[in-house]
Amino acid sequence: MMTIPFKLHEVQILFAAAAFVMGCMSIILGMLVLLTRGYSSEVKALASHTARLGKKGISDEATGLVSSASELITSLNQLVRTASGVGTFLLLAGMTMIAASYWVVTQIQWPA
Repeated sequence: MMTIPFKLHEVQILFAAAAFVMGCMSIILGMLVLLTRGYSSEVKALASHTARLGKKGISDEATGLVSSASELITSLNQLVRTASGVGTFLLLAGMTMIAASYWVVTQIQWPA
Protein backbone atom coordinates (compact mmCIF):
# COMPACT_ATOMS: atom_id res chain seq x y z
CA MET A 1 0.00 0.00 0.00
CA MET A 2 1.36 3.40 -1.00
CA THR A 3 1.19 6.32 1.41
CA ILE A 4 1.21 10.01 0.69
CA PRO A 5 4.58 11.55 1.62
CA PHE A 6 2.94 14.71 3.03
CA LYS A 7 1.65 15.33 6.52
CA LEU A 8 -1.76 16.91 7.03
CA HIS A 9 -0.44 20.35 7.97
CA GLU A 10 1.79 20.38 4.87
CA VAL A 11 -1.20 19.68 2.63
CA GLN A 12 -3.15 22.44 4.39
CA ILE A 13 -0.29 24.89 3.82
CA LEU A 14 -0.10 23.87 0.17
CA PHE A 15 -3.85 24.34 -0.25
CA ALA A 16 -3.79 27.72 1.49
CA ALA A 17 -0.88 28.92 -0.65
CA ALA A 18 -2.61 27.82 -3.86
CA ALA A 19 -5.88 29.52 -2.84
CA PHE A 20 -3.99 32.69 -1.90
CA VAL A 21 -2.16 32.84 -5.24
CA MET A 22 -5.35 32.17 -7.22
CA GLY A 23 -7.17 34.80 -5.16
CA CYS A 24 -4.49 37.40 -5.89
CA MET A 25 -4.59 36.57 -9.60
CA SER A 26 -8.39 36.82 -9.60
CA ILE A 27 -8.27 40.24 -7.93
CA ILE A 28 -5.71 41.50 -10.44
CA LEU A 29 -7.76 40.19 -13.37
CA GLY A 30 -10.94 41.73 -11.94
CA MET A 31 -9.24 45.10 -11.63
CA LEU A 32 -7.95 44.84 -15.19
CA VAL A 33 -11.42 44.00 -16.49
CA LEU A 34 -12.97 46.90 -14.63
CA LEU A 35 -10.30 49.36 -15.78
CA THR A 36 -9.99 48.30 -19.41
CA ARG A 37 -13.36 46.95 -20.47
CA GLY A 38 -15.76 48.96 -18.35
CA TYR A 39 -16.13 52.01 -20.52
CA SER A 40 -13.33 51.98 -23.08
CA SER A 41 -12.62 54.58 -25.76
CA GLU A 42 -14.18 52.34 -28.42
CA VAL A 43 -17.46 52.20 -26.54
CA LYS A 44 -17.37 55.99 -26.07
CA ALA A 45 -16.74 56.54 -29.79
CA LEU A 46 -19.51 54.14 -30.78
CA ALA A 47 -21.93 55.80 -28.35
CA SER A 48 -21.15 59.28 -29.71
CA HIS A 49 -21.57 58.13 -33.33
CA THR A 50 -24.83 56.42 -32.43
CA ALA A 51 -26.10 59.60 -30.77
CA ARG A 52 -25.26 61.61 -33.90
CA LEU A 53 -26.98 58.99 -36.02
CA GLY A 54 -30.07 59.25 -33.79
CA LYS A 55 -30.12 63.05 -34.13
CA LYS A 56 -29.84 62.77 -37.90
CA GLY A 57 -32.69 60.26 -37.93
CA ILE A 58 -34.88 62.61 -35.89
CA SER A 59 -34.16 65.57 -38.17
CA ASP A 60 -34.85 63.46 -41.26
CA GLU A 61 -37.91 61.87 -39.60
CA ALA A 62 -36.59 58.35 -40.10
CA THR A 63 -38.21 56.35 -37.32
CA GLY A 64 -36.44 53.11 -38.24
CA LEU A 65 -33.07 54.79 -37.92
CA VAL A 66 -33.97 56.27 -34.55
CA SER A 67 -35.21 52.95 -33.18
CA SER A 68 -32.07 51.16 -34.42
CA ALA A 69 -29.87 53.81 -32.78
CA SER A 70 -31.86 53.42 -29.56
CA GLU A 71 -31.41 49.65 -29.60
CA LEU A 72 -27.67 50.08 -30.22
CA ILE A 73 -27.32 52.41 -27.21
CA THR A 74 -29.25 49.93 -25.08
CA SER A 75 -26.87 47.16 -26.22
CA LEU A 76 -23.85 49.32 -25.36
CA ASN A 77 -25.21 49.93 -21.86
CA GLN A 78 -25.73 46.17 -21.44
CA LEU A 79 -22.17 45.53 -22.63
CA VAL A 80 -20.74 47.94 -20.05
CA ARG A 81 -22.87 46.41 -17.27
CA THR A 82 -21.78 42.88 -18.25
CA ALA A 83 -18.07 43.80 -18.22
CA SER A 84 -18.49 45.52 -14.86
CA GLY A 85 -20.31 42.48 -13.52
CA VAL A 86 -17.52 40.15 -14.62
CA GLY A 87 -14.90 42.41 -13.04
CA THR A 88 -16.85 42.65 -9.79
CA PHE A 89 -17.34 38.88 -9.68
CA LEU A 90 -13.61 38.31 -10.16
CA LEU A 91 -12.82 40.75 -7.35
CA LEU A 92 -15.27 39.10 -4.96
CA ALA A 93 -14.09 35.60 -5.90
CA GLY A 94 -10.49 36.64 -5.26
CA MET A 95 -11.33 38.11 -1.87
CA THR A 96 -13.22 34.94 -0.98
CA MET A 97 -10.26 32.75 -1.96
CA ILE A 98 -7.88 34.86 0.12
CA ALA A 99 -10.26 34.68 3.08
CA ALA A 100 -10.51 30.90 2.64
CA SER A 101 -6.74 30.55 2.58
CA TYR A 102 -6.49 32.59 5.78
CA TRP A 103 -9.12 30.38 7.40
CA VAL A 104 -7.25 27.23 6.37
CA VAL A 105 -4.01 28.57 7.87
CA THR A 106 -5.76 29.39 11.15
CA GLN A 107 -7.13 25.81 11.31
CA ILE A 108 -3.71 24.17 11.06
CA GLN A 109 -2.60 22.34 14.18
CA TRP A 110 1.10 23.00 14.12
CA PRO A 111 3.32 20.17 15.37
CA ALA A 112 5.00 20.85 18.70
